[in-house]
Amino acid sequence: MGMGKKITGAMAPHAVRAAPELTSGFVLEALDRAVKGVGPLPPAAFLCWKVLREADGKVERAVQAIVTRHVKYAAAQGFATNIGGLVTSAVTLPANVTGLALIQCRMIACIAHLYGADLEDPSLRTAVLATLAGPDTVKNLRKKGKLPGSPGELLNRPSDSELEKWLAAKVAGDLITQVTGKRLATTVGRKVPMIGGAVGMSADGFATWQVGKYAEREFRAAGQRPRTRR
Repeated sequence: MGMGKKITGAMAPHAVRAAPELTSGFVLEALDRAVKGVGPLPPAAFLCWKVLREADGKVERAVQAIVTRHVKYAAAQGFATNIGGLVTSAVTLPANVTGLALIQCRMIACIAHLYGADLEDPSLRTAVLATLAGPDTVKNLRKKGKLPGSPGELLNRPSDSELEKWLAAKVAGDLITQVTGKRLATTVGRKVPMIGGAVGMSADGFATWQVGKYAEREFRAAGQRPRTRR
């Protein structure tokens, strides 16, 4: 398993370097469809309204419902794969990579919107991508001066198309690593009954739950701060 992680860790950056436009492109397309809706998934604004109504207007309860719903989507490999096929046909990547990108982008955008972010604001795109990168990566990038703020803080900064594209490529590499590593683990797991199928479900579901909790922390705090840029 340690060797598998080293192999996939080396493969993903190579894939991004080989075709940065393509790899960043599928994440950006997933983000666009996540907000506007695609296939069986309605637009993020409609889902937020529906879930908030079901939660009797209680934002925290609605956010928990959003996270739970998308964790289930991510764990359902067939669903994620089908959604992935609707996201892009231009990139030769596993369908559940694009499906996972769309599911997590949609979850993050919904959480941000429930805490007051504007889904039409270009800065939201950068904030969503930074959230996808994860807290450790964000902390490291900020320390190196490559990222001007946390996901919540990015909502108050002017949008930057170059930063957006760069973050998308970074996220693409991470997702490819995650999914490729999961496939290697599944291959090993096939030697043990009942493990193989569980690996994929638990990996994608848990990863999505982690992203959701990070988004919740970031955008709850952002919603409590004045929007200085507006």
